[in-house]
Amino acid sequence: MTTTRTLDLEEIKRILPHRYPFLLVDRILRLEEGRRIVGLKNVTANEFFFQGHFPHRPIMPGVLIIEALAQTGGILALLSNPERGAHPYVYLMSLDKVRFRRPVVPGDQLILDLESLRPGSKYFKLKGQALVEDKLVAEAEFMAAVSHEEDKG
Repeated sequence: MTTTRTLDLEEIKRILPHRYPFLLVDRILRLEEGRRIVGLKNVTANEFFFQGHFPHRPIMPGVLIIEALAQTGGILALLSNPERGAHPYVYLMSLDKVRFRRPVVPGDQLILDLESLRPGSKYFKLKGQALVEDKLVAEAEFMAAVSHEEDKG
């Protein structure tokens, strides 16, 4: 039996080390540990990156859409990893099949939908899609590693 749950911003901050202005996930709408996660990023007009990207036509940078997907995937990896220890980190190792389909602008709600292609305790692979109003805006496959402070050697 698969159980699903949601997470609010405070719960996300207990899992991820990211903080403003670089925490790019506001809520987890659905979490199936080891399988799938759906997150939400409210894209507001006062985001730091809109000041320069671009002042007369604000568009969320594609790299930050991918970062929001990666952070959401990191939550899935960390919560699905029973060996995560006290201070785990998720490090992005590779990106494949990255595609951008349409711009993300102030006022959009970015839905971050990822599924596990290969779960693991140290390495994992995810496939993700970013959507706005059920329209695909970006997609990618990710490979990442879970590490711990004590792994620093």
